[in-house]
Formats: sequence, structure tokens, C-alpha cells
Amino acid sequence: MNLKDYIDIIEDFPTEGISFKDITKLAANNEAFDYTIEELKKELEKEEIEYIIGPEARGFLFGSAVAYAMGVGFIPVRKEGKLPGEVISYTYKKEYGEDRLEIKKNAFKEGAKVAIVDDLLATGGTVKAATDLLKSMGADVRALAFVIELTELGGRELNKDVDIISLVKYPY
Repeated sequence: MNLKDYIDIIEDFPTEGISFKDITKLAANNEAFDYTIEELKKELEKEEIEYIIGPEARGFLFGSAVAYAMGVGFIPVRKEGKLPGEVISYTYKKEYGEDRLEIKKNAFKEGAKVAIVDDLLATGGTVKAATDLLKSMGADVRALAFVIELTELGGRELNKDVDIISLVKYPY
């Protein structure tokens, strides 16, 4: 199946010069969505994963479905202030300032084998921050898995110390 048939490219969204990859059609088509989840599952099963980590927000969509298909747990990583109770926070630099990610304090035991699943790898800053957060908690981050990779934006290079899986590639 060619997943690009289910990804619409919206030029100049959300700002001029951006070529947005819209996954709405992919998520809405049962066969395309199922194929996507099965392909990610097939790649991640090689890594002996115990938990799938899904960054807010589209990581929830794909990550929870992959976790369910694999029979493993799903743990969300959220933006600051979205999780109740005790959390571990990680502040990271973005192009125009800072941002913060959070995860529940006792989400997993030290040494847990995890993979991050998200919709898109672009510059790689957010997934690098999530990886650093998980490693600071003692996780064994085995893989980063994406539906789409924008190959010319440097995300793979920034995260080169972790196995990266992507199903569809665009230059940008």
C-alpha cells in the first residue's frame, strides 16, 4: 500500500513556506490506518518493547494503537501542566524559546524497554527532548518510530543514537 495516497500536502500551512502533511485521510481510512499500525508494529517487535511512549498529540493516536496491537502499555508524554499528580519535567530549547514536556513520575520501572511513536519526524527537537526525558528516568529507549519523515530537516541526524523507523519519506 502506498501511504502517500492517504496523506494530503497543504502548502503554506500553518504559515507561509510550510508544506504541511495532513494525515486526516490516513486516519479516516480503516485499511490505510490498519496497514500503518501493522507496519510500525512489525518493525518495533524486533526491539522487545515493553511500553510505547506517545508525545502529545498525534503520538497519542498512533502510539496507543501500536501499543494495543503489540499488547504492551502506552504512556503519554504531555505538554506542561496537562498531567495530574507528580510528574517529571524536561525543558528544552526550540527555535523561538523554550518548551517543557512532562511524564508521570512512576510511569515505568528503571530499565524499561521503550519506543517513541509519533506521526512525524521533522527537525527532531521534540522527540530528542522526549528521549532525553525518558533516559533521565532510566528508560532503555530502543527505537523512534514515525509514520512520516521529512528527510532534509535534520531529525534523523539529531537523534542518531537511537534506531529510527519511518514509513513514508518526503524531503521537507
